[in-house]
Amino acid sequence: MHNPEAPLIPVVAIVGPTAAGKTALALALGETFPAEVVSADSRQFYRCMDIGTAKPTPAERARLPHHLIDIADPDETVGLAPFLRLARTAVAEIAARGRLPFVVGGTGQYVYALLEGWQTPEVPPDPVLRAELETQAAANPAALWARLIALDPEAATFIDPRNLRRVIRALEVCLKTGQPFSAQRRRIPPPYRVLHLGLTMERAALYARADARVDAMMAAGLLDEVAALRECGYDWRLPAMSSLGYSQFRPYCAGEATLEDVTERIKLDTHAFIRRQYTWFRSRSEHIHWLDAGQDPTPQARALVETFMNPSSAEL
Repeated sequence: MHNPEAPLIPVVAIVGPTAAGKTALALALGETFPAEVVSADSRQFYRCMDIGTAKPTPAERARLPHHLIDIADPDETVGLAPFLRLARTAVAEIAARGRLPFVVGGTGQYVYALLEGWQTPEVPPDPVLRAELETQAAANPAALWARLIALDPEAATFIDPRNLRRVIRALEVCLKTGQPFSAQRRRIPPPYRVLHLGLTMERAALYARADARVDAMMAAGLLDEVAALRECGYDWRLPAMSSLGYSQFRPYCAGEATLEDVTERIKLDTHAFIRRQYTWFRSRSEHIHWLDAGQDPTPQARALVETFMNPSSAEL
């Protein structure tokens, strides 16, 4: 519980869609400010998944310390509740060292759960129950959704019925705890003072940049990375393996698609992912200072951070 008399921890959030340049901006700002990054990218948590997640390289992490990267194996699950526990600890420890926490990522739910003080039940996954619910979802997703409405009608107001993973998780929590999932979610004002920086650019240009990044990932050996994960026995049904940039290889590995098909599918799915990310960030847009990623956003971002850290020096 935060002491109301204690000063709020300053936090800089760097958000925006995939391929907008969030890591590059964090690295550039890290040259001016004594900062450390808390990653809020829900797929960079996993080891051995480097290329497809556009994970910061070891050299980049040497320039600017990053936290919550490579913290789990692909057959483990880092859900929202453990992320919040780890991220809150990381932010507090960074601040205690006299450094500035940067929360960087495009997973809007994770970013704002942290910054808005969401409290989420940390109920460990039940593989047997989850498998049962997944079987039901595959056979009749509408019936699974109806089951959630019956058990927790309030949860149905904020969970997208098309997001079967979230529907299954909400049902899992309800059934394991005997309480509605929604009743276990609450918000406590977090001990943070936040500057929200958002990167954006004209949509066609962003799609072109994302496509170029997909081509670069393929050239860097994404197929070999996927093959190595499969050789280690990681199943396609794992949450990590269902990620963008990995699941699209499944038909290729089954001999049902070419690499060209895979590349095109990743690009199209990335475009769709970008649209979903914008939906998340638009809901918080009044808090975000949007910067044009088509230009160099560093000077404007640096000025905003300087004012944020020294508000008394800002012009009235």
